[in-house]
Amino acid sequence: MFCEKAVELIRELHRMTDGQLPAFNEDNIRQVLEEMKALYEQNQTDVNEAKTEGRSELIPTIKFRHCCLLRNQRCITAYLYDRLLRIRALRWEYGSVLPTTIRFHMCAEELEWFNQYKKSLATYMRSLGGDEGLDITQDMKPPKSLYIEVRCLKDHGEFEIDDGTVILLKKNSQHFLPRWKCEQLIRQGVLEHVMS
Repeated sequence: MFCEKAVELIRELHRMTDGQLPAFNEDNIRQVLEEMKALYEQNQTDVNEAKTEGRSELIPTIKFRHCCLLRNQRCITAYLYDRLLRIRALRWEYGSVLPTTIRFHMCAEELEWFNQYKKSLATYMRSLGGDEGLDITQDMKPPKSLYIEVRCLKDHGEFEIDDGTVILLKKNSQHFLPRWKCEQLIRQGVLEHVMS
């Protein structure tokens, strides 16, 4: 049946919760594009036949195929656009370095798009706030306090805060740190916010 693979792509995205990125389904996209090519070629043949031989009974079939082409096009565009929105949200959630499990689900073009988006965002942040720039990705939620208690989930090594104090982040160690200094590490899964 026409358009089944295209609709399957949309259903695949719909099944995933927000913040999750399914593996790029190159096989289904290739099959949809092949179907579109076959529909287009069939339409070209029928249009030429309808014009030269005056076969007006082919017009409903041509219109049906054209509608299928447009539906496939919309489904692929929606699939790719939704993936880009999810990848953009991942940049804000995880920072400039994505975990390998997420990068594994992206195709080469999406990785290139992510890197370009990352560079554009960095350029914009450098243009804000004077010489040092302003990191607009820091406080995703308004802070209730400037310092928070965190637990280290894995060995990370030395971590320096603004006053020059160097803290060794070892697995299962707990620290009282400035929120803005450790929020990125929380998103990367190195630290965990300990709720009292």
